Amino acid sequence: MANTEIIKQQRLHIRLDALSKQKLERAAAYVHKSLSEFVLGQALHAADEVIQKHETLTLTQADWDVFLDALETPPKPSAKLKRAFAEHKKRVQQ
Repeated sequence: MANTEIIKQQRLHIRLDALSKQKLERAAAYVHKSLSEFVLGQALHAADEVIQKHETLTLTQADWDVFLDALETPPKPSAKLKRAFAEHKKRVQQ
């Protein structure tokens, strides 16, 4: 049977005052987790929330309709956009 447990090879060191550590240990005890498990779980949860907030775009129905319309019937490129593409092509090697 294959071992599906992830090998933890990275460390994160933090410094904190005694009261903060006691509070974290108390909270970890309430949920029957080690201090490391508790802190890592809470940090990952907070990280997920921050990432979602910054990487998710929520549109109103009106904005969604405008966006979808632009995808389905894109406007013709303007002269300014054509110049920008030409400049990009000169500067960036493909």
